[in-house]
Amino acid sequence: MSELLDLAVRVAGWSRDGEDVEVYLSRGTETEVAVYDGEVESLSSATSAGAGIRVVSGGRQGFAYAGSLDEDVIAETLQEARDNATFSSPEPWVGLPEPDGSTPVVLDLWRDELATCPTDRKVNAALELEREVRAADPRIRQVETVNWGDSSSEMALASSLGISSADRSTACYLAAVAVAGEGVGSQVAYGYTVGRAPSELVPSKASADAVSRAVRLLGATKPRSAHLPVVFEPRVSAQLLGLLGSVLSGEMVLKGVSLFADRMGEPVAAAGVTLVDDPTEPAAWGAASFDDEGLACRRNTLIEQGVLRRFLYDSTSARRAGTSSTASAVRAGYKSAPGVGTRAIYLLPGELSATEVLAKIGDGLLVQSVSGLHSGVNPISGDFSVGAEGLLFRDGELGAPVREATIASSIQRMLLGVDVIGNDLEWLPAQAAGVTLAFGEMSLSGI
Repeated sequence: MSELLDLAVRVAGWSRDGEDVEVYLSRGTETEVAVYDGEVESLSSATSAGAGIRVVSGGRQGFAYAGSLDEDVIAETLQEARDNATFSSPEPWVGLPEPDGSTPVVLDLWRDELATCPTDRKVNAALELEREVRAADPRIRQVETVNWGDSSSEMALASSLGISSADRSTACYLAAVAVAGEGVGSQVAYGYTVGRAPSELVPSKASADAVSRAVRLLGATKPRSAHLPVVFEPRVSAQLLGLLGSVLSGEMVLKGVSLFADRMGEPVAAAGVTLVDDPTEPAAWGAASFDDEGLACRRNTLIEQGVLRRFLYDSTSARRAGTSSTASAVRAGYKSAPGVGTRAIYLLPGELSATEVLAKIGDGLLVQSVSGLHSGVNPISGDFSVGAEGLLFRDGELGAPVREATIASSIQRMLLGVDVIGNDLEWLPAQAAGVTLAFGEMSLSGI
């Protein structure tokens, strides 16, 4: 990784008078395995490396990238970024960040074990998980797919303004999709296990999750319409939090497409709700010591005890809003310039287990999965209407499974109506963690 940073620093030093240069370099490898019916359906392994360069001059920004770390190619890319800057319109808020004095949290996110893990071990792990899912319950008719995935990535960033940072991480997962039952009454569910090295994976967890979640929905029917308490399982609440993260972006606020615009300092959720984005949490899938502009990542509290406290910013959106970056710059890779995003957003957990949450709520609907989340939620009005499947519960005990249902409310009412937050914080292979989350009342549409 040191040679990657040395190269970034060297190229950033090629800046000319009157211009600022930022050099983002990355390299990595990815492996994906899919198995079906005891056979390898697909196997791919790819290595990528490249450079993304920003040049800012006179309020004009140019960006260019190349899929190579060859120094001559990078020099050509720098010139292309310079040329692109001449075609952009000047904007007063355009500029690169300067070092802000924050000390980075040192995170141990790299496992040499993954780099030395042979491909046949990865294939065998997927095949063994498929066998385990098939054998777990006679009602499992089919295993739709089992996947292994892993990645190793390194990044280095340097700028002519003095930014110099480097980071690296590994990650891997096993996931299975199980099908229970026959014909139109069949039910599908998935289970997974994640870690930073193969030895950290727990295949039995992936198998148990996929099987139990598919089997318990057998016999599901369309429910009667009602207004009732609703409880989200962690995987579902994580999806909701990921959506909240996007509308708490200062960039979205500036564009006028966030329902939280002009709500700073106001109560926007129940008093027990504290929402944070903390990339310095090592258990998070998106954990990092530095954001994608090279600033030290930090814990940002967005909602504190129900009150809106902060939006997330990168350097450009912060400058435009007249505030400071929250070190929330993210990129899709070297091919993209940075934008605002979350890395590890979650709710501070409560004290009750998932079982105790259901017991406290009494009667309602436990939502196991949702569909149409992005099309069914309006980030400006907050309207929320998504497809759902899960189980009704009475007196805290799970009962009849339901499918082809729609749950509806608004994000504003949901946040203010948070009744109980569970203690079962679950870090997912995503930019959000989930927790059992109970709402006082939502609309359930069925028959």
